[in-house]
Amino acid sequence: MNTFLSYLAISALFALVLLPALVGFARERRIDRALREAQRGRETAPPETAGAARPVPAARRPHLRSWARV
Repeated sequence: MNTFLSYLAISALFALVLLPALVGFARERRIDRALREAQRGRETAPPETAGAARPVPAARRPHLRSWARV
């Protein structure tokens, strides 16, 4: 009985150590899958036309000196 409990304790500790790695691996695979789907969507998107509305870039404001750098 003592040997069985020892094996059970070692297995439980191994599972606790391995669990974060498995969760991280699953998360990485999910992110990779989402990135691949986004890349495929970008490749199959229709090309932009010349008359399409384009976003207007924001005007850059001049850098004002900070009170800390006098």
